Amino acid sequence: CREAGPAAPGRKRMDYAGRSLRGQSLCGRDMSMALLIAADLRDCNLYGANLCGADLRDCDLRGADLHEACFLTQGQLAAAKGDKTTRLPPRLRRPAGWEG
Repeated sequence: CREAGPAAPGRKRMDYAGRSLRGQSLCGRDMSMALLIAADLRDCNLYGANLCGADLRDCDLRGADLHEACFLTQGQLAAAKGDKTTRLPPRLRRPAGWEG
């Protein structure tokens, strides 16, 4: 992943709160600082997606491929929902409260 540069002046924070993006390819998408609260990202491919500062509270990540997502943190995962089919980067742990 490339390093994230400063946000463009006047750039609006993307709001996907409560939206279904299920099964979509979000490869390389800049989702930095996005509101993804309770969004449905089940089975999404997030290869190279920039998740720096994204709010993943109650975001459904079951079956999502995050193994090459950029700037994903353990805290973001702890706030989200996932299961044994969620692919994570090797440096991060599956939260204890996740299904399966």
